[in-house]
Amino acid sequence: MRIDILTLFPKMFAGFLNESIIKRAIEQKKVEINIIDFRKYSKAPHNRVDDYPYGGGAGMVLMPEPIFNAVDDLKGENTFIILCTPQGKVYDQKLAYDLTKREHIIIICGHYEGFDERIRTLADLEVSIGDFVLTGGEIPSMAITDSIVRLLDGVILEDSHMNDSFNNNLLDYPVYTKPQDFRGMKVPDVLLSGHHENIRKWRLEEQIKRTKLRRPDLLKKG
Repeated sequence: MRIDILTLFPKMFAGFLNESIIKRAIEQKKVEINIIDFRKYSKAPHNRVDDYPYGGGAGMVLMPEPIFNAVDDLKGENTFIILCTPQGKVYDQKLAYDLTKREHIIIICGHYEGFDERIRTLADLEVSIGDFVLTGGEIPSMAITDSIVRLLDGVILEDSHMNDSFNNNLLDYPVYTKPQDFRGMKVPDVLLSGHHENIRKWRLEEQIKRTKLRRPDLLKKG
């Protein structure tokens, strides 16, 4: 898989690409991630990428030409384009799984007050990571990329993500490690029993209990 991220702030991605699972996935050639400063695609003086909105209003708006030029340069036959915007579809685990099937993804990071409406015509999907507003699409693009990469074959153990929260519309079960007794808080006996079927049943019961308490809306999706 190849992921191209269009941004005005490529330095924001230095730590993201060079730590933990993302770094290993790149080194193992499970994914190719390119951070592209779309300012270089601007033909305006001083590589300008934004201007004041027609009709007046606060803030600056990203101009369409640099984004269109970048997409024209990068897009292939099987490219899927995502636009990060608070107005988009709220991102979830099912969508992350769906995106793992794509060969090439371009993620466009908005910034400033917004982007020229015509940029929307490039997108196959508009995505939001929640009902709040950030200064730009860089953090959402990292979240989307991370959620996809960890699901790719061979990046992490399959068991590690099969029991993730939101699989089967349930939150994850509680987990424990040493010591068995920490400040009076003890590991449940069933986890020390070695009885795999009882452990499986306990974990499912805990998933349902936790989901009912914290995210009852997920159960309605089942």
